[in-house]
Amino acid sequence: MSKRKILFLTGTRADFGKLKPLIKAVEQSGEFRYNIFVTGMHTLSRYGLTVNEVYKEGFKNVHVFMNQTHGDPMDLVLANTITGFSRYISEFRPDLIVVHGDRVEALAGAIVGSLNNILVAHVEGGELSGTIDGVIRHAISKLAHLHFVSNGEASARLKQLGELPENIFAIGSPDIDIMLSPQLPSIQEVKERYAIDFDRYGLVLFHSVTTELDRLEENVEQLLQALLQSGRKYVVIYPNNDVGCDVILNGYAALREHSNFKIFPSLRFEFFLTLLKHADFLLGNSSAGIHEAPVYGIYSINIGTRQRRRFAHASILNVGYSREEILQALESIEKLPPCKPCYLFGRGDSARRFLEVLKGEEIWKTERQKEFQDLAMLKMS
Repeated sequence: MSKRKILFLTGTRADFGKLKPLIKAVEQSGEFRYNIFVTGMHTLSRYGLTVNEVYKEGFKNVHVFMNQTHGDPMDLVLANTITGFSRYISEFRPDLIVVHGDRVEALAGAIVGSLNNILVAHVEGGELSGTIDGVIRHAISKLAHLHFVSNGEASARLKQLGELPENIFAIGSPDIDIMLSPQLPSIQEVKERYAIDFDRYGLVLFHSVTTELDRLEENVEQLLQALLQSGRKYVVIYPNNDVGCDVILNGYAALREHSNFKIFPSLRFEFFLTLLKHADFLLGNSSAGIHEAPVYGIYSINIGTRQRRRFAHASILNVGYSREEILQALESIEKLPPCKPCYLFGRGDSARRFLEVLKGEEIWKTERQKEFQDLAMLKMS
């Protein structure tokens, strides 16, 4: 019997960090054939050409597709990805497509898979994310046949969306496998690699909110004023390539002349994790402040609405966009007690759990014609 073929799709540095433990588990098992479709931000030089990170992992069978040039709108990126991915699967013909999260590349993969009667697995569906991202995430879940979620709360939301319980598997967040690995680089190694000479520092990851573009320039200006006025040292990482990212990057240009700032288009995932683990705090509106920072007991200052209604924890300080609120939060962190690690999103065994599911025969019998679980009818019966 020929090996079943699994196709992983990655479009950003963030989703690759989540998918990497799963790809490695599949590769090491030797029971499946795998390919990786690399697209999106990975192919753009201004964001560090992170396709090189895929190659550095030693993965085989990597196909690169450039789905955009800088400035392309999301709908055009979606259309381009559908076209390129559809042509690729007509040759590779996978048994399973694995996508992650809430980006348009993952949506394209789910659309192509479902329209071609190929099983689609969605990693970390059922989460709450702000702006258009949340809509995209739920749309992917409705197109996907299988769901690998981070916890029971996400599982409950998928059931609320009408997904069948037998197709939902709580495996935790896969990047925690890497976070808790003893093989992370040392902080000295990271600082030497990126020429960071700060003893103490905060991490800054700030993305545009696509439904608040009319206020973005002012919000960025408030952030920059707070950073400069605080007098602290910061490692700043570029935002995602969402609409409005140029406004943020133009603002960061003013920081380059200041010795308190080190600015990077991207960092290798393991090196980023080590920086996070040793940071004083994480500042911005990235999901890293919600998912990853609490695992290390690192405080995060979550700005604005992008992560609204997501996981609440003592280590997450929610503030508005004003300079005053951001500065107040920065000052309060010095007075707060150390935070204990939080493992709501898993304990580092996601890849093992993922592989166990793949090795079972039942998932491969999953109906391609999806059914809707009507909770109202269940209550009436």
